[in-house]
Amino acid sequence: MDWLKLAQSRQDELLSELKQLIQIESVLDESNATEDAPFGPGPLEALQFMLKKGEEQGFITKNIDNIAGHIEMGQGEELIGLLCHVDVVPSGDAWTYPPFKGEINNGKLYGRGAIDDKGPTIAAWLAMKLVKDAGINLKKRVRIIIGTDEESGFRCVDRYFKKEEMPTIGFAPDADFPLINAEKGIALLDFSLNQQITREEQLVAFQSGRRSNMVPDVAKAIVQHVTSDLIEQYEDYLQKNSLQGSINKDGDKYIITVNGKSAHAMEPEKGVNAGVLLAKFLKDQLTTKASQQFVSFIVDVFDGDHFGTQLNLNHHDDMSGQTTLNPGVILFHHEKGAKVQVSLRYSVTYPFEEKITVAGKKVSDYGFALDVISNSSPHYVPEEDELVQTLLSVYRRYTNDLSKPLSTGGGTYARVMKKGVAFGMLFPGEPDVAHQADEFVVIDNLIKAVAIYAEAIVELAK
Repeated sequence: MDWLKLAQSRQDELLSELKQLIQIESVLDESNATEDAPFGPGPLEALQFMLKKGEEQGFITKNIDNIAGHIEMGQGEELIGLLCHVDVVPSGDAWTYPPFKGEINNGKLYGRGAIDDKGPTIAAWLAMKLVKDAGINLKKRVRIIIGTDEESGFRCVDRYFKKEEMPTIGFAPDADFPLINAEKGIALLDFSLNQQITREEQLVAFQSGRRSNMVPDVAKAIVQHVTSDLIEQYEDYLQKNSLQGSINKDGDKYIITVNGKSAHAMEPEKGVNAGVLLAKFLKDQLTTKASQQFVSFIVDVFDGDHFGTQLNLNHHDDMSGQTTLNPGVILFHHEKGAKVQVSLRYSVTYPFEEKITVAGKKVSDYGFALDVISNSSPHYVPEEDELVQTLLSVYRRYTNDLSKPLSTGGGTYARVMKKGVAFGMLFPGEPDVAHQADEFVVIDNLIKAVAIYAEAIVELAK
């Protein structure tokens, strides 16, 4: 079966459905969440869109509590899972193209979710339709499982698998080709300031970032009781460091902003953390105790170091590489307190408890406390496993690329399966624009991924 030719013949259908899905602003919206829409109206609408498509094409569909669902075909006892998600991170700023339109230019389709994970989801969906339409007799069931909370904690699949069966094997089309068989552990850490904050503190407020899994691209602070030449000093700081930002006087206070560059928390070195940039300026301006402790901690621990060296959280192994830290949410407020929320992506062989214990003692020297909010253990499937070898073989037929399996600091749904891997759809050499402004998918690669997924479905379910 020439899956690539079949995928090319249905390009218009592929792009039309991807545009429709991107136009649904499926960002977590807990302020508008209801019993019927636990993660807000956008994620629910995206889930319902996919399930309706499945029903229209004659597949078996099921909605689990409006937070996850599946589209199924085939017969047999064993179940093959294709785990996708239709929720996206916030769009952020600095987009050239509308983030929720799906505009096409120069062979690329732009939009939030184009590569993470709406593009791959639609590619897997078309692959299922191609296999069904070809009339191939499958000896196993194949199920696209659709989540709506992947970007904020996997609550959707946690609930799903309490009610539905676990796939025998499967893959998540939500990362890189050729294949990812090692996913780092992901822990959410809170570093909270112990010092009491009074209204006399020079730092009135500080806010940077909305999600721990994104490098914050904007930071804002309000300060008071500072030197009269603060404006000149800040403008000089921006100029010397080639930064964009602003400073304005509002009564007896100053409002300061700085722009950085967003990136995925699994690769924080690819971004520019606006919160760290702003703290670096304020460190030389603030002298009151809580204010100085707060900004000094941020600079001393996170400036120029994405690996947690200062707190002895660093660790490396050959299976999964370096452990990384991303201070994704930084907050300071005289009533709400002060904290830095960090996404820790740690190696497969990481001695977690030992490292956290040591780090807790070190942060206390800064006047902070360390709490582990959540922790998802590393996930690893050996390279010699039949699932890995089958998928690699399919991929290589379409690319002639003999690359070895990869590791990632990102967390995909593969980690919730008993035996699952991440399989595409970012091809080697492509820039990873997930969670960034002007996120896009290359249309030719999207079509090639459809062919790869169709053949993978047949190979796994035959």
